[in-house]
Amino acid sequence: MKKLLLTVLLISQFSLIAQNYKFGKVSKEELQEKFYPLDSTADAAYLYRKRRTYYNFVRNSGFQLVTEYHDRIKIYTKEGFNMATKAISYYSPESGTSERVSSIKGYTFNLKEGKIIKAKLSKKNIFKERLNKFRDIKKITMPNITEGSVIELRYMLVSPYIQNIEDLDFQTGIPIKKIEYQIEVPEYFIFNKLSKGYYSVKMKSDTKNGIIGKSNYKIEVFKFEDKNIPALKDNEPFVGNINNYRGGMKFELTQTNFLSIGGRIKTYSNSWESVSKQIYRTSSFGNELDKSSYYKDDLETILETNKTESEKITAIFEFVKNKVKWNNYYGIYSDNGVRKAYKERVGNVADINLMLTSMLRSANLNADPVLVSTRANGIPFFPTIDGFNYVVSMVELSSGGYILLDATEPYSSPNILPKRALNWNGRRISKDGISSWVKLMPSQPATQENTVMVNISEDMMVNGLIRTKFYKLDALSYRRNNNHLEEEDVITSMEESHNIEIEDFKVVNENFIGKSIVRNVKFSSEDLIESINGKIYIEPLLFLSQHKNPFKLEERKFPVDFTTPRVFKNTVSIKIPEGYKVETLPESLAIGLPENLGVFRFQTTEKFGKITTICILQFNSAIIAPQYYAALKQFYSQLVKKESEKIVFVKI
Repeated sequence: MKKLLLTVLLISQFSLIAQNYKFGKVSKEELQEKFYPLDSTADAAYLYRKRRTYYNFVRNSGFQLVTEYHDRIKIYTKEGFNMATKAISYYSPESGTSERVSSIKGYTFNLKEGKIIKAKLSKKNIFKERLNKFRDIKKITMPNITEGSVIELRYMLVSPYIQNIEDLDFQTGIPIKKIEYQIEVPEYFIFNKLSKGYYSVKMKSDTKNGIIGKSNYKIEVFKFEDKNIPALKDNEPFVGNINNYRGGMKFELTQTNFLSIGGRIKTYSNSWESVSKQIYRTSSFGNELDKSSYYKDDLETILETNKTESEKITAIFEFVKNKVKWNNYYGIYSDNGVRKAYKERVGNVADINLMLTSMLRSANLNADPVLVSTRANGIPFFPTIDGFNYVVSMVELSSGGYILLDATEPYSSPNILPKRALNWNGRRISKDGISSWVKLMPSQPATQENTVMVNISEDMMVNGLIRTKFYKLDALSYRRNNNHLEEEDVITSMEESHNIEIEDFKVVNENFIGKSIVRNVKFSSEDLIESINGKIYIEPLLFLSQHKNPFKLEERKFPVDFTTPRVFKNTVSIKIPEGYKVETLPESLAIGLPENLGVFRFQTTEKFGKITTICILQFNSAIIAPQYYAALKQFYSQLVKKESEKIVFVKI
């Protein structure tokens, strides 16, 4: 009863703290707070988040969209210091009208000897950076940050792009004590309101009046208020894009109607079909696909020696990869045009893959572009042009099925897209503008196979060989991560991760993209066994054992995302040392996940003076839904326990 009363008292006190949310007025109670009362693990928390979005009419220009932001953040630990840096991205093309960020004002509050010390954000702590040809970033670094600080920031974003109401975020990676959001929409604009994620906030609506000249009009006011919103943290492995699962709301413009003031009705994209057609009809997309004269001579040369469907696909794909380098810019529209990209040998994603598609079509292959949302961009749940930020190429095969190609990635091969593009489904656009969904996830698993053979010397050293093969996406990842490094750096990294000393190291096929990577390593180690009272203890999988369960949450409200189906196969052979025999071997184990999502098999046998362990971990699906999280967590617990068991040798 005392604990219950204390909890109620704490929560009631918590609700009384910092009710004054006037900008620049922070209380001592807020500064004295040592931890967030409802989540003591939080490194920081939003004490208050306010946002107001409204339309402002400017004579001779029309409406502009204005959003005012006000955040108050409490920092509890050093790990929360990152919340003191804010990056505001806004649209700023090289030509055309830009958005602008203005009225930036901020303070850092600290408590010193019982007094509130207030440090003002200065202009020297506000930086402007160019992100790409279309966007700038305002970077803000708050001053005098320490554990216990409260920071407060206010700014305004003004946009001429009246259809782009920024999504409402109800949930973040840190908890929120209070939110107040208000969206004000003139009657001329009709929006769909679409919820996302696992946390929702009740919407209240009202109306008020506006005026343009002598004309009155109604404004719909949508209010969202809530308290004590829990964080949805990105603190576990295998997460695609956590923002897909955090609670929020999207405002999607479906129509503008200015008939009452002498204008017209305009309908915006409200289906994936209309979105796809709108993109296809854009000159920097559809028109670029139709251009072909710039590569005509090179294509004729390619086709002289490549006659079959498969040969054409591979040859054209490799040609484009080598011809044009990716400039690391995303986008579904060509930047400077495919001709210029071809001539200057550099381009954005659309330049390269629209060029690739056009060349494949000119070779009489059934090729189309496929619109993609990258993993960082999130899953496009609702029809919107902004839902896509990437494009790849697809060839429908005469024998059935299709091949996906991405020529921006030098280490990719047919049907092996880079990880950034593996985000559920893409939207294929045919020559007539008709579109359909295409599965992006690979059907064949990324595979890693390890074969290890070791001896144990009289002085208790483990000497051996390990042969590793990387297939599919794992081969691409290996090349991306290692091909640019010096061999010495790769060796050092492997020595540190496996706790071994490498005596010989060789990689085969590192530049033969169509083949699997093969890595051969000769090694030794004195840290893989224990010798106690005449007995030798060694783990059957040596340094390949998993000792920690990566899944620690009691409940996970978002999927586990392995990117692709996966197979890990380890075969380890340990020669029984001279003068010893086996006293204990781990028992075999075979367990599976529900719905055939995955399996783990472990078997250790003694034969011909050797202990051989075969261990297979296989996931048949790239995505494990939240309802199977408890089963997956238990699955890994059993896996870790089994792989941590020891073989015991005893003297004869």
